Amino acid sequence: MSEISERYRRLSAAFTERVVAVPEDRWDSPSPCEEWTARDVVGHMRDGSGTFFANIGRELPPGPSIAEDPVGTWTTVREAMQGALDDPDVAGTEYESPLMGRQRFDVGVDQFVNFDVLVHTWDLARAAGLDERLDEAEVHRTFERILPADEMLRSPRVCGPKLDPPPGADEQTRFLAFLGRRA
Repeated sequence: MSEISERYRRLSAAFTERVVAVPEDRWDSPSPCEEWTARDVVGHMRDGSGTFFANIGRELPPGPSIAEDPVGTWTTVREAMQGALDDPDVAGTEYESPLMGRQRFDVGVDQFVNFDVLVHTWDLARAAGLDERLDEAEVHRTFERILPADEMLRSPRVCGPKLDPPPGADEQTRFLAFLGRRA
């Protein structure tokens, strides 16, 4: 297995822990993502993953409806993505990215999907009142990687304006503030 596949496995496991822990009465709670509920966060993860499959001429397998079974929806997405990343032929499939040019499926997933899984783990936890702690090493790695993309992150429908973290804030709080989230 590749480093990217293992990273997805770890990050998606943390997201899965939150998904299965969401109380039934919290799926429609607002998330830190403007106009999104906890259920919408999972739907976004499905849609984003589906885009990467479409980039290489594939589709996500059909799964349960997000309205009826958000846990089942996420499980279907996670298993499909993990299977694709674990398969060297699929992981190495190249496609043309409008933002990044020619790149491999696994590299695109690492740049975008893994970022989304990490950030939306916090968003889902916040919406559902769950544990908001993120993996410290992944927060550090991701924060360092996205700092140069500051301008692109401020594009419409990506991240909000940067916020000032409180004095003495830990790295997770600074990371979230950089992404426009108030921890």
